Amino acid sequence: MLLSADISSSIAAVAEIVCGYPLFFLLIGGGLYLFISSGMVSLRMLPYAVREIRTKQAHGEGQISSAQALASVVAATIGMGNIAGVAIALVMGGPGAIFWMWISAIVGMTTKYHEGTLANMFRGRDDTGRPQGGTMHIIEHGLGSKWSPAAKFFAIAGLFGTLGIMNANQLTEAFMSVFTTPEGLAASPFLSSAGSVLGMTNTSVYKLLFGCAVATIVAVVILGGIRRIANVASVMVPFMVAVYFVMVLYIIATHFADVPAVFSRIFSEAFNLRAGFGAFAGIAIIGARRAAFVNDAGIGTATIMHGASANDRPAREGLFAMLGPAIDSGLVCTLTALAILLCGDTSTEGLKGLEIAMNTFRAAIPGGEYMLMLVVLCFAMSSLFSYSFYGTTCATYLFGTRRGRHYRLFFVLTIVIFAVVPLEAAVGLCDFFYAMMALPTMLTVLALSGKVRAATRSYISEQRQSTETIKENA
Repeated sequence: MLLSADISSSIAAVAEIVCGYPLFFLLIGGGLYLFISSGMVSLRMLPYAVREIRTKQAHGEGQISSAQALASVVAATIGMGNIAGVAIALVMGGPGAIFWMWISAIVGMTTKYHEGTLANMFRGRDDTGRPQGGTMHIIEHGLGSKWSPAAKFFAIAGLFGTLGIMNANQLTEAFMSVFTTPEGLAASPFLSSAGSVLGMTNTSVYKLLFGCAVATIVAVVILGGIRRIANVASVMVPFMVAVYFVMVLYIIATHFADVPAVFSRIFSEAFNLRAGFGAFAGIAIIGARRAAFVNDAGIGTATIMHGASANDRPAREGLFAMLGPAIDSGLVCTLTALAILLCGDTSTEGLKGLEIAMNTFRAAIPGGEYMLMLVVLCFAMSSLFSYSFYGTTCATYLFGTRRGRHYRLFFVLTIVIFAVVPLEAAVGLCDFFYAMMALPTMLTVLALSGKVRAATRSYISEQRQSTETIKENA
């Protein structure tokens, strides 16, 4: 193993401290403030968001359309966290954690609306003159150059927080769970020979080789730049969500009598105070924390992609951005939770992640583990494509366009590393760097929330005038 058990435990312990109550109050507390101060914008503006999806793309500076930006963001957020992360939440917090994931999704939609609006409102440029988005540019252009240390802090955290830590790790676990057995790995002459040369176990050699294969596929896509990433995401996202939706619908249909009991457990255990307030708070934090790391609301990654959108209306970009949490935390995570609660086993001790989901679909659908493997492959690969652009943008901001391009090679190489790292360490590293990104992002969004409210009022006024004009001309 690349990391010893002691190092893995230490990483997980640090992440638990940083990502516990402090991050909970920052993301959920800050999101609730935005939700209230904006007049429940995530609910009030939802009809506008759905309507904008069907309208023609607005024109402005940028490299991709608003719809492509949304697809790319969703491609990043609909990843392993929607399956493995939900399974972990159920193991750690029980069914009640799912309720708090829903609450976090509603709050996250508000936060994402603010992020998308500000990303479009305060864009920067790289050293070649191309428009760039991201929390670092929002800080510099929205708060002023004196806050540039905070902008650099976010960019540095983004270099590591947007690596394919969780996706590479859990994708490897999924393939091993479906296509190998411990006995088969131990009996492989090739793995044994390679292991003796590298000083690794057969299992570690398998993970290493699989990581190399994934890294090669990712390299082919990300070297084509943001346009190729956006084009691939625009195809993969609808396909993978549709396939997953059909699979879970089959499980619901074949276990329909148990569905009411599942929802009853989710609501009753979400507010279960019999074990004490500490247990209740723990369940709420687990659910909200996992949802925050699924939809990335308040983390700042969405500002990078939506800042690259060719849209000249900030509030419109915010509407596209807020649909992300509704899709990933609202829809996809609920599908995973229903499937596992209907016919899965969450009593296993420790973080088993994707193994729980694999066993669930294996038991519920003939050949279900292979179908889920296809979905998992799409989820993980699409996330890696978008994450590479996030990290490259941060590297470009820090080091310039020419040197920033070298980050892509670094990104590809780390896929191989994180395919071998233990799950406990992978979860800890991912949570820690996300927390470091969330700190400057949420503080900036809160400081500039007044400008978002002004942009929202302007957008609503424009829509009303447009509606009145249409009625007059009718």
